Amino acid sequence: MCDNHGVNGAKGAIFAQNELFSGLSNADLEQLAARAQPRDYAEGEILFYEGDPCVGVHLITAGAVKIVKTTPSGRQLVLAAQPAPATVAEVPVFDGGPYPATVTATETTRAYLIPRNDFLAFCKLHPELALRFLEVFGGRLRQLVFLVERITFGNVRQRLAQRLLDLAQAAGGKAFTLDQTHEEIASYLGTVREVVTRNLGRFQSEGLIRLNRREILLLDADGLRAEAETEL
Repeated sequence: MCDNHGVNGAKGAIFAQNELFSGLSNADLEQLAARAQPRDYAEGEILFYEGDPCVGVHLITAGAVKIVKTTPSGRQLVLAAQPAPATVAEVPVFDGGPYPATVTATETTRAYLIPRNDFLAFCKLHPELALRFLEVFGGRLRQLVFLVERITFGNVRQRLAQRLLDLAQAAGGKAFTLDQTHEEIASYLGTVREVVTRNLGRFQSEGLIRLNRREILLLDADGLRAEAETEL
């Protein structure tokens, strides 16, 4: 008989890197790891599609994914980007419904699939884990409310200005490299590529930014911030 103790122990150590599971004992981590199925995804590969039956929770241990909602007309909106370590598909695991959005790997990614029934059984034995997932649900709900607010009450120009400010903040300075295409930015903002390209050009002509291929320099961060906060 094959002894998986060492294998599960290594997986358990990986699981412990996610703060949701960090409070579990080594024995509990090994037990959870024994139920998990490792899967590797190339950049652009789909983990699951919106509307698919939920087969379990996905623990992202390496790489990153994006969560995308598609409208009936085919337009896409990126709800969130999740770099490792992270979990996705928690809600349908608990409510039994289908996956509410499509999840795609944005780089080479490793994920562990924990089957739904196994995960629910594990949570019944460890109710503190379910409470931690409630915190995750709360955070995700706040993000969605913020996204709905931006899309409902702000125009594309405002949302793009805020996106540039966010990217600059993440880069730690006014200059940064745009690692997304205009199409990808449009998906994050709930619009189309042409609108993003047109407004970037306008920001440059107005002296707010300087564009050089994928390099962006914020020339007037205060002006861009004022644009992002403009009341309609």
